[in-house]
Amino acid sequence: MVTDFVHEPVLLEEVLTALRPVAGGLYVDGTVGGGGHAQAILEACSPDGCLVAFDRDDWALKASARRLAQYGSRLELYHEAFSGIAKKMKNRRCDGVLLDLGVSSPQLDEVERGFSFQTNGPLDMRMDRRQSVTAEQLVNELEKDELADIFWKLGGERRSRRIAHAIVEQREMQRLETTEQLAKVVEHTCPRRGAKTHPATGVFQALRMAVNDELTEVEFGLDSCWSVLKPGGRMAVITFHSGEDRLVKQFNRRMARPYTLRGEVDLPEWREHRKPLARELKRKAIKPSEFEINQNYRSRSAQLRVLEKL
Repeated sequence: MVTDFVHEPVLLEEVLTALRPVAGGLYVDGTVGGGGHAQAILEACSPDGCLVAFDRDDWALKASARRLAQYGSRLELYHEAFSGIAKKMKNRRCDGVLLDLGVSSPQLDEVERGFSFQTNGPLDMRMDRRQSVTAEQLVNELEKDELADIFWKLGGERRSRRIAHAIVEQREMQRLETTEQLAKVVEHTCPRRGAKTHPATGVFQALRMAVNDELTEVEFGLDSCWSVLKPGGRMAVITFHSGEDRLVKQFNRRMARPYTLRGEVDLPEWREHRKPLARELKRKAIKPSEFEINQNYRSRSAQLRVLEKL
């Protein structure tokens, strides 16, 4: 249910320190989710600061609309992926952008969304339910090698080929339609044998990222968000996946370095001098404190990177 979409925002104080919300400022939350970070930003930029918030999950948008209704015209909500921010913002420029990537706890807990193997639901995994591609389609229609590549590249699953082979064999007998069916295939192929994590963890993560094309969204989304920032504005990005963090780090380093490249490889002879376009607040990612991890276990893999536009 929409009213149940409440989760603990991670690295909240660190985000507020990074974005420095002030009265009269304009801010963007590209992944508003349940509205936790958004509410804190709106409080910090009161009485007249504004927030433009986006999410491709209509369920999350409805929940955040309820939670943030008290802020009235200071809040704009759009059913849009964050790669579309520049298009929606048109010529407006903002003082700060926040992206909190990945899937939220309420999405994992909602059975009908099919993100988790903890409960039995349909193999869906769509963040934007307007799209047609689901996890069920990928599992039942992709070639074995394509499945294996997804499991390895997006889930870090070392047994990717063995699992893909087992899935193909199983679907020839019966179409895989539920999270329970898929989890059982993986567990039968790769028994748990006392491991802390379920053997299907990487497979489910990889499928979710493939269904929602999450790495491509990050690549295009960073450019989109960067284009709407004012000079002096900051972009704060929270990641939970090494592939996403790598893209954010590469983008930040590219913006902050004092040269462009004439080729794809960073060779001294291909460098052309320019003034840096940005400043990294810290070279290393900001991570949650032990206290926060103890309070909110989901935060354990969070990493925050902040870039200031020059």
